[in-house]
Amino acid sequence: MLFKLQIIFPCLRIIQVLMLIAIVVILVILWFLGYMPLSGISIPNASLFTINGHAVTLWEILILIVTVWAIGILPRPLQMIASVLLLLWILSVLGILAITGLPNIIVLVIIVGLILSIFV
Repeated sequence: MLFKLQIIFPCLRIIQVLMLIAIVVILVILWFLGYMPLSGISIPNASLFTINGHAVTLWEILILIVTVWAIGILPRPLQMIASVLLLLWILSVLGILAITGLPNIIVLVIIVGLILSIFV
């Protein structure tokens, strides 16, 4: 029984690392396409609805979904930090925390944190 557990746990860690790498790649692609539009690629920025006078776009919803997915995979202490960053990101997107560029900075911090969590 112990031998089976020793084989299963490293396999689970490999799967978790592969999932985190996939999430980082997806989040970076969404960040580039949503916040830093490339001149050669024309992707419409669809506004889904407005809250507090700020338009919530499709890219922001997709980034939210991927970030929540990443929080579910992270270890417990990093889940708490990422949850606070997610809350700050939501407040800044909705315009409650009105600091210019804060959503971009928070998404970058989440991406860097995910990359660092792969090596921990």
